[in-house]
Amino acid sequence: MTNFLKKRSILILACVVVSLSLMSSFLLAGCSSKQSASAKTVKVAFIGPLTGPDASEVVGPKNCFDLAISQANASGKLPYQIQSVYYDDASNAGTAANDAQKIVSDPDIIAVTGFFNSAPCAAAIPIFKNAGIPLVIWGAISKDLTQAANMPYITRVVPTTFQEIQPMATMVTQTMGYKKWAVITSTSTYGQDTLAGFKAGIQGVPGVNIVSVDSIADGTTDFRPVVTKLKSEDIDAVFFGDNLTEAALAVRQMQELGITNVLLTGTSALTDPAYIKAAGTACEGMIVSQSGEDPTLLPNGQAFVAAYNAKYPQGSYGSYGEYAYDSTNIIIAALDGLGANPNPKDLATKIAAINYNGLLGTTTFDANGQTTDKLTTIMVVQDGQFISWDNSQYKTGVRKLPPV
Repeated sequence: MTNFLKKRSILILACVVVSLSLMSSFLLAGCSSKQSASAKTVKVAFIGPLTGPDASEVVGPKNCFDLAISQANASGKLPYQIQSVYYDDASNAGTAANDAQKIVSDPDIIAVTGFFNSAPCAAAIPIFKNAGIPLVIWGAISKDLTQAANMPYITRVVPTTFQEIQPMATMVTQTMGYKKWAVITSTSTYGQDTLAGFKAGIQGVPGVNIVSVDSIADGTTDFRPVVTKLKSEDIDAVFFGDNLTEAALAVRQMQELGITNVLLTGTSALTDPAYIKAAGTACEGMIVSQSGEDPTLLPNGQAFVAAYNAKYPQGSYGSYGEYAYDSTNIIIAALDGLGANPNPKDLATKIAAINYNGLLGTTTFDANGQTTDKLTTIMVVQDGQFISWDNSQYKTGVRKLPPV
């Protein structure tokens, strides 16, 4: 064979080897691509007002959601890592509906936990239900959000407005004797629900009279017209059924106008430390009804508080943080046992039937998807912080509330 033919043969052989090598690489890449495509990415969504007037109240719940997800991923109990995704409803029903459409359009989102406000929650519920995506509610408390028709897809870990407010309303009227009331509430669904809950709590208590009701739009900053009117009314107590920012402004303006000798009461939305910071000394002695119990007094509470403080040393878990934490962990617990490729329908069924021992104690859901845990705690502001009424100097009489 000539040198030319030898060189040509070597060149042809080299080309064949290169071609086979490239083909092998393409086949391997194709197999790798198929494996990657078949691997399940599991996302869990958090939705709430991350911006706007209620954003400060959702920092804690979002942190608690993050904490639960990070703990689950670190544990290695599930055959995948959970990816957190976040949606901002800005306390707006239309925005919440748009967010819900985006969520159900993502095939990797298997469950959702939210909301802070009831109106956005109500707007999103039909979308999640129709798409078969489970939603576990941690904050919105309108009683109509959980219904048998929405099961098993819609459940809620927090007590309703009525369950939360009634014990406090009964105590301050029937036991403590405050009879003449002014109500300042929001025009929102939440505000009107709190008004209905307060009325239900005082129903049947002899001599109780609601002297006036003022419903104020969220975002209001000037309460002086309402507060000035209160000066001319014969009242001995005020119930606030609105959110943190508005209630703080209202009580400060009451103090500025000299209305300091009436009992102040409110809802769990005010138990965030941000409320006391905003209201200042004007809210000393204020009584509110808080869903649940102080986590430090609960069986699993010490571990939760330690883990939260380690991850967020400068932050508070807020009024609904423990509910966001348990709602997320309920989703995680229900995922356990569904394999590497869980589907939302099976997950929803497991959530609805769960018997979960968590931070809040044992959580189960009734036929409407509402938690059977109705624990509420009456709190009072003492020395610039909310403490349990039962542990306060106001209950023992060492400190005095405004006279009846």
